[in-house]
Amino acid sequence: MAIVLGEPGVGGLSEVVGVLREWQYDGAPMQLHPGDVGWFWRFGAEATAAAVRTWSRDGQILAVGLLDQPDLLRLTIAPDAQRDEELAQQLVEDVTEPERGVLIEGKVNVEAPMSALVQELLSKNGWNVDDPWTPLRRDLTEPVKDPGVRIEATGPEQAHVRAAVQRESFDGSTFTDERWHAMAAGLPYADARCLVAYDDQGNAVAAVTVWSAGPGKPGLLEPMGVHREHRGHGFGRAITVAAAAALQDLGSSSAIVCTPSSNAGAVATYKSAGFQPLPEVRDKYRGA
Repeated sequence: MAIVLGEPGVGGLSEVVGVLREWQYDGAPMQLHPGDVGWFWRFGAEATAAAVRTWSRDGQILAVGLLDQPDLLRLTIAPDAQRDEELAQQLVEDVTEPERGVLIEGKVNVEAPMSALVQELLSKNGWNVDDPWTPLRRDLTEPVKDPGVRIEATGPEQAHVRAAVQRESFDGSTFTDERWHAMAAGLPYADARCLVAYDDQGNAVAAVTVWSAGPGKPGLLEPMGVHREHRGHGFGRAITVAAAAALQDLGSSSAIVCTPSSNAGAVATYKSAGFQPLPEVRDKYRGA
């Protein structure tokens, strides 16, 4: 059967999120998580559907891609299809040729599991290796200690607080309470939590969103940030520990996160919260 490149539409997002949940397991390569789709959902269901691509054979989804940007495809593949030659070749052709409707012309990046055959074929087709990222993982089989600061879960009434911390944590962030509500209305948020940390004066100092993929599966931190005026006081560690505890409450077997290796402060924060670094991963990119 031929492999079909498709766009799921809003009505097909439930199936996409479902297969992404199925593909998560402890020991899996760092890959696209249902929480990544959930975080993108802040732009609305229609925009999320327009950013998703699927590759299917005989009606079965074998690969899912999320266009985080028009020039960045975050791709993952079913565990039993990562060395499928026909699929890998189709993926390379579809991401290389702009007329296929996946990536634009010019410089573009593809993130894919490091062990997948598509990585090797992209290299053979002249794609280069980009800067490294560090995945980190914390096992959740043991109890998680108290983070040592006040932590509150974000509900609709506190959306503006969660959004404000996000904007104060990331330069250029466009997160608003309206976008929080759009994200919270998305399918993946049914198994997610937003947490905010407060200092002794009652200031909101750090925030995180955590995403479960279901009981017994790895949960994701995406994103985590510390207010720029409150850095250097351990709030990043505290909110990260709280994130691990929240995922444990949701039934996750482990907590995972990924950050640029060049961001030494973020790597150190996650390690201080009990996360262990895993082998680095790298995107493939095609020059302009």
